[in-house]
Amino acid sequence: MRQIFPGSSRHRSPEGSPGKRLYAIGDVHGCDAELAALLDLIEEDNARRARKPTFLVYLGDLIDRGPASREVIRRLRTAPAHFASQHVIRGNHEEMMVRSLSGEPGLIADWLRHGGNSCAASYGIDPSILHDTDPDRLEHTLLSHIPKSDIDFLAGAVDQVRFGDYLLVHAGIRPGVALASQSGRDLRWIRGEFLASEARHEAVIVHGHTITESVDERPNRIGIDTGAYRTGRLTALRIEGGERSYISAGPL
Repeated sequence: MRQIFPGSSRHRSPEGSPGKRLYAIGDVHGCDAELAALLDLIEEDNARRARKPTFLVYLGDLIDRGPASREVIRRLRTAPAHFASQHVIRGNHEEMMVRSLSGEPGLIADWLRHGGNSCAASYGIDPSILHDTDPDRLEHTLLSHIPKSDIDFLAGAVDQVRFGDYLLVHAGIRPGVALASQSGRDLRWIRGEFLASEARHEAVIVHGHTITESVDERPNRIGIDTGAYRTGRLTALRIEGGERSYISAGPL
């Protein structure tokens, strides 16, 4: 189902990069069918508008929890949208997977408990094998099924994307700390202190990481994680000049 609605007019003062258009997509979490539907809607929306440089930014947590992490990675890695320049931000789930499979096998059990088991299953790994308590055997099993090219793709994700008056990150920022001095851990993991802050930051922060029933639009931040793996609803934010709007695929 398609849903497009304008952003709140009282927060229209921030502007995107001049002459450019950006679509930011919230946490996909292995929901490839919902992502395919949303990309179709975004492509249709983009085609109705004047031609200009267009950017497609994924806010992280592409993987885990949902049923099709493998398919999501392959879609972005091998068949990115042709109508936009693609940028992928590293989420906390990408961090857990990459670190677990890049020399820190002691982290694997924790990753699997937090949704990585669904990611592993999407690569055809028997779930019963994932109960192995030996981290080295687990690492061997996972690396035997998950291609290095997929791991490298996630490892190459960025921490942030700046677009005019907006800063796009996965989780948020540390209030009171200059944007140039933010830590990668905060950008991927912070929650309570950032969400509670009413401070005006150096930019309007666009983020995912924290599920809300609908878009969480505040004067200083915009949260667009509408819980695709729970609700079936995946949301994107369009920023163009001083305007913004939202597109959602899935049930209302």
